[in-house]
Order: sequence, then C-alpha cells, then structure tokens
Amino acid sequence: MNAQHQPTGSAYFIAKEKQAIESRTLSVLVDNEPGVLARVIGLFSGRGYNIESLTVSETEHESHLSRITIVTRGTSTVLEQIKAQLERIVPVHRVVDLSVRARDLGQERPVEREVALVKVAGGGETRAETLRLADAFNAKVVDASVEHFIFEITGKSAKVDQFVSIMKPLGLIEVCRTGIAAMNRGSQGM
Repeated sequence: MNAQHQPTGSAYFIAKEKQAIESRTLSVLVDNEPGVLARVIGLFSGRGYNIESLTVSETEHESHLSRITIVTRGTSTVLEQIKAQLERIVPVHRVVDLSVRARDLGQERPVEREVALVKVAGGGETRAETLRLADAFNAKVVDASVEHFIFEITGKSAKVDQFVSIMKPLGLIEVCRTGIAAMNRGSQGM
C-alpha cells in the first residue's frame, strides 16, 4: 500500500463532507446596554463569518431588551456553531434560528421585509417613466423636487434589489437600506 493512502489515527485525514451553503436568519434577544452589539459582531468578525444583513432595535422598553436580526450564510454545521457561540455571550437571552423554525412549522421562510430610501434624479420623459415604475413597485414618493424624487420601498430584499436595478438607468443617485427585519408566522413568539 502506498504511504499516502494508508489510514492514520489522525482526524486530519478524514474526508470533509461537502455541505451546501445556505442563508439563515437569526433573531437574537439581548440586554440593551453599551457594547452588546460590538460583542455580537465581534464573534462574527473574529471567526471570519460574514453578515449579509443586520438590524437592531429596542423591542421591550420596560425590560431594556433589544432584538438583533442577522442574516448570514454558511454550511449547516457552521451556522449551528454560530448559534451556539451567540448563546454563550453573557448579555444574550435567546437565539432563534428563524429559518429553521419556519421549516419546522412547514413554511419556506420567515416573514422578511426591508425598507429602502431610493433617490433618483431626472426630468422630462425620464421623470414620468420613473414615477410609472415606482407605482408598479408600490414605492411611495417621500420627497420630490423638479430635479429628483426620493422613494420609500418596502418588501423582500429581492424586490428592493430589482427596484434599485431598474432605477439605475433612470438616474439613480443614492440608496439607503435598513437591512432585514424578520419574524416567524403564527401565534408563537420568539
């Protein structure tokens, strides 16, 4: 037998599984105090995990609790590690993988929405086309002048992406996005 093909006692020679990369939405309930967000984000950056979307807001004022919604990607194993590591951070009260819970409830995904403000410049026929397309996407005009519009659009990230790409050739100037807010369907809370 060739020495390179002989099994050894080391775990380094075990063939790695090929797991698919998936996107997950995590909801993290934390104490609303200075430094908590930095600790949560530090966990991701310190281990080389990427965050695709991040939103944070105080949700229970009397209890001083905030909810952090994080969208990240990785293999199932890595995502379970992330969840376990988040649960060990002291000011974290609860971590819920909304994507897994949605599947457990027989749903494809949790309810996810994003808000964006989109500034578009233009005049003449371009201006009319911009308004027509914004209406088709149910985008609201929140500011306007003879030189520009600012639209507010709410929906799934794919809808916001599509609206932004359609506005590019019409005079897109600037985009500001909130990140994803998410929760599971049904009467059960986080």
